[in-house]
Amino acid sequence: MTAANVPFSPTDPTNARILAVSEDKIQGFQRDPLAAIAHQCGVELPIVIERIQVMLRAGTIRRVRQTLMSTNLAPGSLVAWQVPQDRLDAAFDYLFQRDPFSGHVVIRSTDAATPGSNYKLWTTLKVPSGFSMRKHCEFLMRQVGADHFRLMPAKKLFVLGVGHVRRRGLEPGSKADVPAEVQDVKVAQLSELDWRVLMALKREFAPEEIAPNLWEARASEAGVPLETFCEVAEDLNRRKIIGRFSTFLEHVKTLKTGEQVTRYNALFHWAVPPGRELEAGREVGRFHVLTHGYWREGGPEFRNVNIMAVAHGTDRDLLLAHKTAMDAHLQSVGIPVSYTNVFWGGRSEIKPSEVSPLAYRDWCRTVGLDPEAMRD
Repeated sequence: MTAANVPFSPTDPTNARILAVSEDKIQGFQRDPLAAIAHQCGVELPIVIERIQVMLRAGTIRRVRQTLMSTNLAPGSLVAWQVPQDRLDAAFDYLFQRDPFSGHVVIRSTDAATPGSNYKLWTTLKVPSGFSMRKHCEFLMRQVGADHFRLMPAKKLFVLGVGHVRRRGLEPGSKADVPAEVQDVKVAQLSELDWRVLMALKREFAPEEIAPNLWEARASEAGVPLETFCEVAEDLNRRKIIGRFSTFLEHVKTLKTGEQVTRYNALFHWAVPPGRELEAGREVGRFHVLTHGYWREGGPEFRNVNIMAVAHGTDRDLLLAHKTAMDAHLQSVGIPVSYTNVFWGGRSEIKPSEVSPLAYRDWCRTVGLDPEAMRD
């Protein structure tokens, strides 16, 4: 089969087998992540490499990279922005294009006017350790003409994984037999060598870099021997700083094949009694459809919601059926919910958030800020 004839649709049977593993099953740092994908999906390594290259070039896969547990590298938060309607698109463009510390940028809406529904622009934010998220948002607020913002840092994590392909066809109510594990949010202290390896480790791979021994070039980029590079990465993995090696599907935009991996992006909110957040988060986190689940404090703007979760799908009613199953489960285990809502994602862009303190200082200078004035 010539390269021009290699299928790049995510629904091609071989591609689907690869993606069901490569999206979020290769956890931690692997010395040979491509071989690990091949082993788990049962497809020969040369074919795995060829298919990932072709899907990346075609835009089916939007990026391939080693992810980091950024919650353990830099303080972060979900941010809801109240922006006048006539400035909404310009604010979206600014945060996506000009703020390297904003990751997900999404315009969200609710089915009815509810508390918080006037906060239509939502972002994720990472600000390197030692610098102030609030000061950063105050600067951004002036740039985009926002009226208000609400910081909602994660207190605990319950779900973190993508896996759009393997989540297709899930029945509403599909869940694990046991509650989800609680993951702590704690920023680690890194050495200069740690940062050098991390910065090379996390950079996205170009199609031509998808090849055997893919860490050799990154070790050279970090200025260390390959064995040192792997040993540092394995130490960072033990310290829970490494996430997964992942092929990220383009799940928002229409693919060249005319397909959409997902059409709907739902942010679920629940308000449970104070003191029961861990219990509720672990119960919600059982559900297989979720890609993210957190304990975040929404405050009075959002009727004091404290459990949030995200699910994606191609059928809006099916996502609501999943949400109904979660609501019924919380009731069945005796966890009262005083308020719940769904914020639907519309326009959306995603990029990795920068987490390096050096990069933050450089950015401050480019926008005319004194880095020292942006410290906590």
